[in-house]
Formats: sequence, structure tokens, C-alpha cells
Amino acid sequence: MDDGAAAMRSRGMTRRGMLMAGLAALPAGAALTVIVRPAAATPEAMQEAIRRITGGAPLRRGRVRLEIPPLSENGNSVACAVAVDSPMTAADHVKAIHVVTEKNPQPNVIGVHLGPRAGRARIATRLRLSDTQTVTAIAALSDGSFWAESANVIVTMGACLEDAL
Repeated sequence: MDDGAAAMRSRGMTRRGMLMAGLAALPAGAALTVIVRPAAATPEAMQEAIRRITGGAPLRRGRVRLEIPPLSENGNSVACAVAVDSPMTAADHVKAIHVVTEKNPQPNVIGVHLGPRAGRARIATRLRLSDTQTVTAIAALSDGSFWAESANVIVTMGACLEDAL
């Protein structure tokens, strides 16, 4: 314990007591203002997330089937399934499935790693979507290729808004 803390304790004061005394000494009507800005992904952040996933490799269209409703009344729980056309053999399989969004607080929503023993390249989950936006599913295959499909989802009541109030 340092000398300052020992002196406070000898007078019966704790750090919490000192803090409360300091706050009480503020003029009436003075307020502490804390500005909290919610994290928000952008289309550019989503593209950067895709670049990190693919290492800059091109995305091909096809082989990926993204099942997500085009209209969601409540963004707190949006059903999402991704299936990839693959034989799932040791020589030809899906290594990972990723889902990214452009307007959620973080662009990376989910990343699932698979192997040939998975049997099928299919995942199903529920997403929270903060607003109307594009959702993209990306499959990384064992041959180093990346396949994707995107869908636009209209969200009438968004999720992820707790920090925005």
C-alpha cells in the first residue's frame, strides 16, 4: 500500500469515499456526459471482412445456396441457412462457411469450420440484423477457391440497437 492510500485509510477514507466526495462537490446541475456511439459496419467494412476471409482471392458465384427470408418483421431473429454443393471427400470438401453483413455492428456474423467428416456442407442458424441490408455467405473450399451468394433482406424492426438509445 502506498503512503497516500495509507493516509486515506488512517483517516477512515476509502477510494470510493473520495470519489463520492468529489462528485458531491460538483456544482448543482453539473452533469457528466458520456457519448457512446454504437459500432456500425459499413459496406466497406464488409468488403474488408471478405478480403480477410479470402486473402484477396476472387469470389465465384454458384455452389452456395443462401436461404434467408427477403422480408423480416423483426431483426432480432432471422432464420438463415447456407448449403454448399460439395462431395465432402478428403480431396474435395468445404473447409469453412462464413456469413457477413454490411450494417450490423460487426460485419462477421458467423464462421464455421468443416472437414470431410462433416458429411454435408450445410449450416442453419438465426441472425440478428440491425437494418435492411445485404447478407453474404462465403464458402472456402479445400482447393483454395471461394464461392459466395448474397441476398438483400428488408428488416422492418431492426435489432442490435441497444447502444443507440
